Amino acid sequence: MQSHSAVLYRVIRPKVPNAKKPRTMLKSAQNCITPPTTRVVTHPPPNTPPRTDRAPLQPREQASRVKSGRLRCQPSGRPRACLAFVRHVPGALIATIETMTQPSNPALHTSALTSLPLLARGKVRDNYAVVDDRSLMVASDRLSAFDVIMGEPIPGKGELLTQMALFWFDKLGHICPNHLTGDAPESVVKPEEVAQVRGRSMLVQRLKPIPVEAVVRGYLAGSGWKEYQESRSVCGVPLPEGLTNAAKLPEPIYTPAAKAAVGEHDENITFERTVEMIGLDLATRIRDLSIAIYKAAAEIALTKGMIIADTKFEFGLAPDGTLVLMDEVLTPDSSRYWPVEGYEAALAAGANPPSYDKQFVRDWLEQAKVNGKPWDKTAPAPRLPQEVIAKTAAKYREALERLTA
Repeated sequence: MQSHSAVLYRVIRPKVPNAKKPRTMLKSAQNCITPPTTRVVTHPPPNTPPRTDRAPLQPREQASRVKSGRLRCQPSGRPRACLAFVRHVPGALIATIETMTQPSNPALHTSALTSLPLLARGKVRDNYAVVDDRSLMVASDRLSAFDVIMGEPIPGKGELLTQMALFWFDKLGHICPNHLTGDAPESVVKPEEVAQVRGRSMLVQRLKPIPVEAVVRGYLAGSGWKEYQESRSVCGVPLPEGLTNAAKLPEPIYTPAAKAAVGEHDENITFERTVEMIGLDLATRIRDLSIAIYKAAAEIALTKGMIIADTKFEFGLAPDGTLVLMDEVLTPDSSRYWPVEGYEAALAAGANPPSYDKQFVRDWLEQAKVNGKPWDKTAPAPRLPQEVIAKTAAKYREALERLTA
């Protein structure tokens, strides 16, 4: 995912005695969107042969090569400076640095594919039918908090979610099969629709979804902390006395939820209730798999300096009865990520640790008011300020960068 927020111009004058040092000028370009390959546009004076002088600008990162008048910016976990040199202009050479910090594609709140029939729109993903046995999952930039979809998209969020899910599917495939087909999403849509799916979509098996969200908690937070204060338990799982907000649990616990329709709140339920819904064998397999996946992921994340406080998984059944991990997995939308370095201080203060997930938005919504009254967590949601949108997008980006570094 590539982008830019500013273009830095430096004018390098010909070498002459007592010449002044090069001047540097910063031109804001925050609303400019460029493709991953950026053409260097030049206007040389008539009959002036092209020059290939390379004037060092000493960017923070190594410059990319310019080939055939094009600048190729290499993907990176952090914003990467890209350097280009243009043709001779009267009295100077002009070079540019483009710093990639914002999503390359416009924010996508809702996809609008016409080449495939729409199956359903979820809180974040739009699902389309591909023949009879596959589905195209398009991760939009919508944000859901307290089971309410925000009106404002988070630019680049869908791409980040998709890349993180693919990272985890690859790391955890030895524990449970997943729904990926390995086929390119761009191959099943019209050419003019490729921009809507590139980088934010997965082509997956069509499965029979199981109506249970498999929630695993390794730390006490969110609704779990609220329930613990009332009953010293979470979803029927008894917990020891003396735990505080953000405390690590003795062992990860399985606290399932019943999936709700879009716009409605998921309902926390007990394991016994899932047995009534889907049977003992399937309920047990989902519980055991979920805890095993969480433990493996938590160990990996910890090596990156990240704590996965809790997460939720979704499963489906293949035609042959195989239990398959589906939808998203371990993204900031389905998981609570905390940086290790801020955890101890927050725990001691009894506060929510800094997070890489949408907890930032949740915290803002908790104090938001509608018509002078606290928001009641039903649609429509309060309008998100631009500052909240920008900080949320930055947190999602930082989570992926840190995890994949």
